[in-house]
Amino acid sequence: MSLPLRRPSREPDAARDRLHRPRRRTPPRAARRALAAGLAALTTLGAAVPASPGPRGIGDRLFPTLGNPGYDVLSYDIALDYPGRNDRPMTAVTEITARATASLDHLNLDFDRGTVQSVQVDGLPAEHARHGEDLVVTPVIPVVPDRELRIVIRHTSDPRGRNDGGWLRTVDGLAMANQADAAHRVFPCNDHPSDKALFTFRITTPRKLTAVASGLSRGHRDRGTRRVWTYRTAHPMATELAQVSIGKSSVLRHRGPHGLPLRDVVPAADRTLLAPWLAKTPDQMAWLERRLGRFPFETYGVLIADAKTGFELETQTLSLFEKGLFTSRRLPAWYVEAVMVHEMAHQWFGNSVSPHRWSDLWLSESHATWYEMLYTNEKGDSRGSMEARLRRAYEYSDRWRADGGPPARPKPSDPGKKISIFRPIVYDGSALILYALREKIGKDAFGRLERAWVARHRDGSAGTREFIALASETAGRDLSGFLHGWLYGTKTPPMPGHPDWKSQPPSAAPAPPPRAHPGKPA
Repeated sequence: MSLPLRRPSREPDAARDRLHRPRRRTPPRAARRALAAGLAALTTLGAAVPASPGPRGIGDRLFPTLGNPGYDVLSYDIALDYPGRNDRPMTAVTEITARATASLDHLNLDFDRGTVQSVQVDGLPAEHARHGEDLVVTPVIPVVPDRELRIVIRHTSDPRGRNDGGWLRTVDGLAMANQADAAHRVFPCNDHPSDKALFTFRITTPRKLTAVASGLSRGHRDRGTRRVWTYRTAHPMATELAQVSIGKSSVLRHRGPHGLPLRDVVPAADRTLLAPWLAKTPDQMAWLERRLGRFPFETYGVLIADAKTGFELETQTLSLFEKGLFTSRRLPAWYVEAVMVHEMAHQWFGNSVSPHRWSDLWLSESHATWYEMLYTNEKGDSRGSMEARLRRAYEYSDRWRADGGPPARPKPSDPGKKISIFRPIVYDGSALILYALREKIGKDAFGRLERAWVARHRDGSAGTREFIALASETAGRDLSGFLHGWLYGTKTPPMPGHPDWKSQPPSAAPAPPPRAHPGKPA
């Protein structure tokens, strides 16, 4: 059962103003008022029995302990002090502004891989304890609904350890790869894409290094041999899409459509080598804008990391790519451009409109794959036509559904491999749904649906139920029956207009290709 659609804060401008105000200590008078409010809250709570502290989660079917109920995060202010080496923990302060949505005698944050020194709630010290990958905070004053909270956690952020998300160690520093559930390995947060918030990053580094983060630069200032870099987002962002890059980098600035500021972050020694690829971004963006409307964020760029990742990632306003994608002589140009367009398309699908639950991942990856296919097809793909690729995917589709589950009801990740939810069924296997829908309602209606989807749910999260409803509204008829088999069936439905397309039985089909999409491992 789907929960109500999560929308952005009702007061985004006010939240942004609060985020950017100078920090102040809570004065004694304000603390006394807060204490009085808390005593009143205790009376209101009466004999209610609070839930026992421990991991909670919001009930995501694929990640049951991820996210936390009872509050809505409005903003994060994250300060990181990088010591100059990527094999040491950083000191950090994360300040969270949130609005309570329930009565809470304690609240949970997702956090792992760091040590917590102290927690304050509204300027008062709060008890805290670790339970698995949850940080459980018990404020002095119980929280009442609709109360705005300021939570300050002093902690470390540790880039060492398993290579399973969070900090990515590069040759000369760090980058972030938080998808799907790894932002809380970097900073305390409500680590679920349905709770988006504004972000400020304050990153202190040696002056010889460059720090870049999601959002727009608010300048930097020097403190002796150290430099403090500040970045802020103008739009809400899911925690899994946050990006911070630290290294010996060059930041190359140019302009996109409508004068949009573009900034690319590359290893300083490779800026000349990589420049021809970076020059492709404005035309790729213009191509997508003709189909989807204006780019949804304040800036965009390509972050090229000198690291072996095996994937690329659509981090908001600054997509992460491994250097080898652009320097390998084994990869043809059309393939590299396909990956670039895939991650850029995610800025609309997955970033501006985030999945409401992780089972809605197909909505993000199917669309990014769709526009990757369409772009390569129009620009001339040496592998053949888009239709040929989709027909091949149709042949594998029953095998993919057997291995990974239907697109909108995927199987949980393999034990110890949470990124394994990124299976072929959510890439080419789900692009088949969009093709079937376009064949059913026609190209014009499909185009209107795409633009309406990213416009209606911009800066929010939405799921499969909302997509079915909008598709039906756009087509002027109920499409729920048609789409149900494509989204939830264990067998692939017949493809409209292509009665000759056949999907081989799982037992007879050969093993699927190792990667359904070049950007992420299956």
